[in-house]
Amino acid sequence: MKDNFDAKANYEATRKKIGYVNRKDATQKDYDRIGFMSGLEVHQQLKTKYKLFCRCPAGIYHDDDDFDAELIRHMRPTLSELGEYDGTALMEFRTRKNIYYRINNENACTYEVDDTPPFLMDKEALENALEISLLSKLNVVGEVHITRKQYLDGSIPTGFQRTAILGVEGAIELKKKTVRLIQLSIEEDSCREISDIGHNRVYKTDRLGMPLIETVTYPDMVNPDEVKEACDYIRFLNRSTGKVLTGPGAGRQDVNVSCKGGTRVEIKGVSHTKWIPELTHNESFRQWALLAVRDELKKRKVDAKKWKIEHKVLNPDTIELTEKFKKEYLSQGEKLVLVKLTDFKGILSHFTQPGKMFADELADRLKVIACLERPNMYHTEELKPTFEGKFWESMASIIKANKNDALMVFRGPKDDIKTALEVIQERCEMAMDGIPQETRKSFEDGTTIFERVLPGADRMYPDTDSAPIPLTNDYIEKLRENMPSDIIDRYKQLKKWGIPEDTFTFILSKNLYPHIENVIKKLKFDPKFTGTFFGQYLKYVEGHYKRGRDFDYHTVYGLFKFVKERKLESNILYPMLPMIYEQPQMQFESVLTDIRYKPHDKVEILAPVDFLREKYREIGRKQNPEAENNWIMGELRHRAMGNMPYDALMKELTKKN
Repeated sequence: MKDNFDAKANYEATRKKIGYVNRKDATQKDYDRIGFMSGLEVHQQLKTKYKLFCRCPAGIYHDDDDFDAELIRHMRPTLSELGEYDGTALMEFRTRKNIYYRINNENACTYEVDDTPPFLMDKEALENALEISLLSKLNVVGEVHITRKQYLDGSIPTGFQRTAILGVEGAIELKKKTVRLIQLSIEEDSCREISDIGHNRVYKTDRLGMPLIETVTYPDMVNPDEVKEACDYIRFLNRSTGKVLTGPGAGRQDVNVSCKGGTRVEIKGVSHTKWIPELTHNESFRQWALLAVRDELKKRKVDAKKWKIEHKVLNPDTIELTEKFKKEYLSQGEKLVLVKLTDFKGILSHFTQPGKMFADELADRLKVIACLERPNMYHTEELKPTFEGKFWESMASIIKANKNDALMVFRGPKDDIKTALEVIQERCEMAMDGIPQETRKSFEDGTTIFERVLPGADRMYPDTDSAPIPLTNDYIEKLRENMPSDIIDRYKQLKKWGIPEDTFTFILSKNLYPHIENVIKKLKFDPKFTGTFFGQYLKYVEGHYKRGRDFDYHTVYGLFKFVKERKLESNILYPMLPMIYEQPQMQFESVLTDIRYKPHDKVEILAPVDFLREKYREIGRKQNPEAENNWIMGELRHRAMGNMPYDALMKELTKKN
């Protein structure tokens, strides 16, 4: 098997062959070439007192190590109403996971382990979700039917999630296009995963059962920027009601991506919308690369019906392994298994994502399904080889490989070898077909890894414990009365006010628009100044100061109102805000004292000007009128603060120069 195959050169050649371009260099032409298509499932926790189907408090979180009891479960699949098993459930069953739940008595009860029937759906949660449905221009259903959705990954102890569709066929207006909405559902949130190592997965139940809405779009987005814009719009729309939770984990989105000739792949649980462009870009090209792998295997006439892997269980004591490898990678009792992939030479090092190759597709599934912790495999096409060429020559001899074959070695406990071999066979067969339907976990660098098989429709069935909930027209019309304005209308108004566009994301994401509108309309502050203060300076303060426990954005309106009533100049807001942000209980008058504010009229402010001009010249500064005025401005700034606009002060200095 000895040859001069260059894995790095093959990786770069295949990267070039599929026409991969970096995200920053990509154009719409690139996305049209590969048939980029994407849709969204945007999840948002609702701000309610109770959980959705029990009366445990919602929104109370505890540290990972703060729990009163630990429960262990083993999940197993059940037949659907149609007598079929869900593919995801079968995959999870093969992992043989021990699922541990850490429970705190403050926010968990017997309902969550299916030992108590569900309560009626929380009324507050239902009303909040219906209001968002109306705001999304969805057609609200006449009757709410609660269904069960199987979850065998352990994220829900009962093995199913209660969910209900509230609205269908709506739309949102982006800057340049309309994106259609399929539906909005209300459902229970799942557990928080703490760790997943080997056959043990640990969850915390504090988030479990909290009301959650899911907004699903059609795959109308044709480039990564549109996906982010649509996701931001939906999240801004949700927040505009003031009835959803914000902060880490409160909003999460699943992004569905496909390319021409491919199939839908779901990127699960994307935490930040800013990750979306890079993730969707790389996923579309990953699929494009997998289609190229399929075409290459067809070109080689690899027959999926006849193709089989070959393997040999190795004795670590009879092959040449370094002591470092044994110490770092071989646990006690682990086996090494040699696998031959016939006619797969050059496939393992085929480019898929930046820094990743087809071999990673195998390694990911070995980690998730066979529970073999990475690094779990080594192969003949590693960019940074673990073993020297002589090792692979001896392996080729053992398994009778030829120059067209690829070899890999994986390690793991004896009980996991059978599953691991099945995983390798299955994933290679999938390569011959193209792109497997799956969900993938996202990372900040824009890459993804396999998470689980994509669920099918057969995991949904009616919940016989919950009666339908009728929604009368009068009830819906009453909810319609207090709806906020559309996000697109807010966007247009911000532009009309002359507020810088780089502030819009912060303003809309924090739902600051109502506060800005109140300051402008009720207190008569300049619109551009107000929007810039909220969108730029408030953002700066949030990034550089510690937020006081009781601070909320209503406090900022109160600060503007105080300045207006005291007839102070608006520039005094700048030194006052950081203090109020850190100490929201502090009286505004006390803040004025702390920043050493003193009232001065125009004459008093300008009185030292002549003295300062002489001082400027005495200290040998450059004789430049502009520089001189700027220096004097700095000396008088504190005196002018709250008493005189800075631009008016500069105008006076220029006049007196």
